[in-house]
Formats: sequence, structure tokens, C-alpha cells
Amino acid sequence: MKRSGSQMGPGSTVRRRFGRPGFGLVTFALVAGLTLVSAPTHAEPTGPDVSSWQHGGGRPIDWFSVRAAGHRFAMVKATEGLDYINPFFVQDSLQMRVAGMARGTYHYARPELPPEPQAALYSTIVLGQNGPLDLPPVLDMENSGGLAPGALIDWTHRYLNTVQTLTGRIPIVYTYPRFWQTAMADSDQFHRYPLWIADYRDRAEPEVPGRWPAWTFWQQTDSGSIPGIHGNTDVNVYSGAQGDFARFARMGGLTGSG
Repeated sequence: MKRSGSQMGPGSTVRRRFGRPGFGLVTFALVAGLTLVSAPTHAEPTGPDVSSWQHGGGRPIDWFSVRAAGHRFAMVKATEGLDYINPFFVQDSLQMRVAGMARGTYHYARPELPPEPQAALYSTIVLGQNGPLDLPPVLDMENSGGLAPGALIDWTHRYLNTVQTLTGRIPIVYTYPRFWQTAMADSDQFHRYPLWIADYRDRAEPEVPGRWPAWTFWQQTDSGSIPGIHGNTDVNVYSGAQGDFARFARMGGLTGSG
């Protein structure tokens, strides 16, 4: 899904190491009893997720064209680790609002570094993620940082709790099945957080790890073509699991603690 910082990094190398999300998991699913959750039966909002990699040569994204193509939201990379800020984050955020698109933002996790300062950086940059048409904050979990599952689970709880405290909203967790099954030991401790799952297989529904009861966003491809965005981009669909999309985008939809 993601490319780390301004150069290709763990957001892509991890994916290459494990293969495409869900690759070779049919047999594993039969053994481990993984949850399969049905896709929505009616049309739901779609949208890309973007980072500096969609701005090759400094080219802007034409968010009016993205919206005119029927997409209602986009996820924009905000931060990574302790000090990286997407140089196009503010530009994309402002232009998305003008175009009338709901905005999601995400932090690329660097678990080899402490979680609380990363959560503070992200929460500061996204200005609380509480404005009109703001989706809840997102943690991008696809890099273990070399931590064992128990330590990584603890790191994730600490990050999510800190972001919720600072923003007042329950974060969304982004991951892909095999990473969660291996690096997170298929933990079922995060059900209170909406799930954004990546599964690029040609199927009617994504595979959901960790016994999550439902998926909220499904990243269906990393090679989509959308008017207004140069080159390929990830494309996602909202499931309807959190209710009406407009309400979810404007009001956060959930409360609670992790």
C-alpha cells in the first residue's frame, strides 16, 4: 500500500516479502478458522489512498476530477515515524475539502520507535481530525519494526490509545491478512477499532484476520487508474459497517477506549 518517506521503503518491501495481501491463505484459513465477512450488496462510496508517490515531479492531484469520477473520499498519508511529514499533505487536504471529498489521514507505523511521540506528531499534523468531512484517524500497520508479536501488540495498543486521547476519535487500523496473522499473531484484541483491510485477490469479499466481526474499508487494488491522479493508485471501498457514510465522515461514528 504505502511507500515509506520520500523513497521506497518498508511500505513496499514488506509487501514484497510476504506477497500480495492474503496470498496463499485459502489453506491457512481452513486450518486457522479465519473470519470471512461478506461484502456489501449495494453500491458504497469508493476512493483512493495517496502519498507523495502520487505527486511524481511535484505534480498536483486534480481532486475535482477525482470527485467527478464518482469517488467520495480519499485517504492521505500524513506522517511516518517520529519526523516525516508528507510534503503534499496540506495541499491535498485543502483541495479535497474544496472538491467536497471526505478526508481520511494515516500514519505509517515505525514500531522500532516509541509509539507516543509518533501519535503526538500525527495528531498535531492532522489538527485533531475532527473537522467536517473528516474520517477517523488511521494507523497503517504493515511493518513490525523487528518486534516480537507480544511487543508489537503492546506498541499498537499504546499508539491507538494515545491518538484517541489526543483526537477524541477511535482510530481505524489498516493492515493486510498475512501481516496480521504473523507479526500480530492474529490478535483479536482490536475489535473496537474499525478495520481497513487490504486484499487484492479477485473475490467478492476480503479475508478478515484477527476475528474482526466486520471490515469497514477494503483496499481492493494497488494498480487502479483514477482521473486526476497520475499513475496507478490504491482504490478502496467503504462497507457500510459504521452506518451512513456521510455521518461517519462528519462525526466519527464511534466512541470508546482501547
